[in-house]
Amino acid sequence: MSAFRAGVIAIVVIGVLSWFGFTKANPFADPFELRATFDDAASIKAGSPVRIAGVEVGKVTRVEPIAADDGRAVVTMEIGDEGLPLRADARAKIRSRIFLEGNKFVDLQAGSPSAAAIEDGHTLPLGQTASSVSFSDLLTALQSDTREDLQTFLAEYSKGLAAGGAKGFNESIPYWEPAYRNSALANDATLGVDPDHDIQRLLAGQQRTFAALSRDERALQELVTDFNATAAALARQDEALAASLPALRDTLRAGGPALRSLNSALPSLRAFSREALPGVRSSNATLAASIPFISQLRALVRPSELQGAARELRAAIPALTRLNVRSVPLLREGRALSRCTNRVLAPFMHTPIPDPDFPGNSGHTALEQIQRSFVGLAGESRQVDANSSLFHTQAVPPSELVTVRPLRPPDGGVTPPSHRPDVPCETQESPDLNAPGGLLSDAAVTALPPQVEELLPDLPGVDGAARRQLTALRREARRR
Repeated sequence: MSAFRAGVIAIVVIGVLSWFGFTKANPFADPFELRATFDDAASIKAGSPVRIAGVEVGKVTRVEPIAADDGRAVVTMEIGDEGLPLRADARAKIRSRIFLEGNKFVDLQAGSPSAAAIEDGHTLPLGQTASSVSFSDLLTALQSDTREDLQTFLAEYSKGLAAGGAKGFNESIPYWEPAYRNSALANDATLGVDPDHDIQRLLAGQQRTFAALSRDERALQELVTDFNATAAALARQDEALAASLPALRDTLRAGGPALRSLNSALPSLRAFSREALPGVRSSNATLAASIPFISQLRALVRPSELQGAARELRAAIPALTRLNVRSVPLLREGRALSRCTNRVLAPFMHTPIPDPDFPGNSGHTALEQIQRSFVGLAGESRQVDANSSLFHTQAVPPSELVTVRPLRPPDGGVTPPSHRPDVPCETQESPDLNAPGGLLSDAAVTALPPQVEELLPDLPGVDGAARRQLTALRREARRR
């Protein structure tokens, strides 16, 4: 390599290193880029510092206007690692480094920790940026109309102090002490229950409120204009306003006990608010879920739906009323049948049947005995051949019928209850299933066939008094 070429290369290397050394630029670095939209980016330029809490964390790289006829501009900044992370509610403000005009810098607020972190290339909207007010801006604001308004205010204030106003102002000084005391109590109440977090929540809420006002400047101007109109209306009614002040004094005197009662009720109200908070949070989802139902209900009451059904029902209601009137006797008979079943028939079916001659058969209810008859009837049915089912029965001529149960004594004894169709069934006496025991009399035997003598000794369970009765029957059969 020639000496000339080596010299040129050395000069280039030394120049590049000197440039990076003096500019502190690192071509291999990848800094965090943040963009912000300002309503007025005057006096801010590339290279201006970016500070967080007074500490420089970056610099402005370029300033780009949004439109030629618009004063708004987009400021691009590079933020170092010491200024990260930045949150979604971060705010940027252009401020002066010297009070009486001078260089500008970007005062950056990183945002609240509860907000989400922003990524590289994020743009802060116009609502999260602000420009500082310089002394010249303050002087510019005091234009002729503003000076006239200030003169009007001072003139009206002097009128208020004239004609005894100053004396009234002096007389109001003794009332300042309770006013200061109540103001101190109110200010202490604004600290909240949790001083570590309530103030932060209050400031965050105020910040959101002021941000909403700053986003809509026209609404803010209308608010000030409406307030001016209200104050002017009150000023025109100064005599009525002066007459209302004694009533205001009486109102304040009466409002003191009411406010104390309200203060004593606040703990209960606070507890109710805490208990109602989950319900209020879930009310949004409840309302959202009820909207489809309300929509369907609204569609149901349309003339083509529920109102049409109402017209149809209006024609059918008279016939339905007549049916209800005519069904009263039927329902009355059904009621009588139900009460007869509940009070007479059902208790009768659960009444045990006594058998003094065969105690082993006693205690079974009429319902059980009826079911046993069904079993006996089924036992008589059997398949004799493949053609039919036959029932085997045995007929006894009436002349040979033996009457065994129930046994009635010669003097009449127990008689069945009389049949009373004119008396409600629910009030009639239930049948009496009790019959006297003892030996069978001669009157109980109408005729005894020869087969009975062979069957009587083979009957199972015959002992005691029953055996004596069977022996008497057997003897009577032999005698006949």
